[in-house]
Amino acid sequence: MNRVAIVTGAASGIGRALAGALVTRGDTVVVVDIDGAGAERAAGELARRGPGTATPAVVDVRDAGTVQALVDQVRDRHGRLDVMVNNAGIGVGGEASELTLAHWERVIDVNLRGVVHGVHAAYPVMIAQRSGHIVNTASLAGLVPSPWLTPYAMTKHAVVGLSLSLRAEAAAHGVRVTAVCPGVVDTPMLDTTCPRPH
Repeated sequence: MNRVAIVTGAASGIGRALAGALVTRGDTVVVVDIDGAGAERAAGELARRGPGTATPAVVDVRDAGTVQALVDQVRDRHGRLDVMVNNAGIGVGGEASELTLAHWERVIDVNLRGVVHGVHAAYPVMIAQRSGHIVNTASLAGLVPSPWLTPYAMTKHAVVGLSLSLRAEAAAHGVRVTAVCPGVVDTPMLDTTCPRPH
């Protein structure tokens, strides 16, 4: 069965790998990233690989309205949304005492609010169609203490809690919810573990 999927943070790393796996099984995938050039490049390469399709979309998951607009557009174009992968994330590391409030706010905005925005947009669509799968990328750091990654670990614990709690509710509507908790993975995110706050 051809599924319609959205994958955020899909220009590189885990998001790109997930989008690639979906395209390989024949799905229609929207490759979403704040990096427009990266999303376009990844979608082009995945589309050529097939047998599914991949199209790029530039979205900042911190902007709830933009996430909602994307989900609405995909639903209107394809008549459904089968898979919503809330994968976009950033890493913030270092001594907690040395981090600014802007560091904390940025990681919360991307890693937690970004997931909330994806869930808030996709979940009602899936309830209405009585099917769908929400996949939230958390981390091993969302399951165990992670010193020197405190803001990151905090948000990933929250994503795990969100996912497990929503799973219990969503089952009654035929919607599945999964939290993915990978260990250490060599991705481009490791190159920007402590980004400059904006």
